[in-house]
This record gives sequence, C-alpha cells and structure tokens, in this order.
Amino acid sequence: MLPTFSRFSDPPAPADYERGFVAEVQVIHPQPPNPRMQRFLLICWAAIAIKHVAVIYACRHWPVPFHQLWINAPTFALGLLATWVYWRRT
Repeated sequence: MLPTFSRFSDPPAPADYERGFVAEVQVIHPQPPNPRMQRFLLICWAAIAIKHVAVIYACRHWPVPFHQLWINAPTFALGLLATWVYWRRT
C-alpha cells in the first residue's frame, strides 16, 4: 500500500505536463430505437395483457387456492423490467 502513495510525493515527469491530465475523451452516442425491438415489446405486452385477462377469468371461474396476483404480479414486474432495461439502453 505504501509504494502506491510514494508516487504522489515525487514530482511528475515533464512528459506528463506536455500531454496534460486528460489523455483521451470518447463520446458514446446512444443508439436510436430499433423498430423491430419496439414491435416485439408491443407484442409481448399484448401477450402479457391476454395472459392477465385469462388468469383473472380462470381464478374467478374456478376455485383455486391462491390469488391471481401470485401469477400476474411477477409477469408484470419482469415485463416492466425488460422494457425499462431496453429503454435505458437506447
């Protein structure tokens, strides 16, 4: 640990002054949204909505020992997470 701090006590080499403190700057531009991926996400959300309606119908029509949110909530949460990750990347 101490050898790492010893470099701060020595004056910097003249070459460090010539090139400055910032060696390089790279700007990363975000990618534009992909229309195919947006269409795929829309289809997935439509499938999630259909599944939600089917689960709600099944839970109300037949006696089941659990609440419908035990199935619908994780599906909605993972769909929301996947959509958020996609939109965060673009």
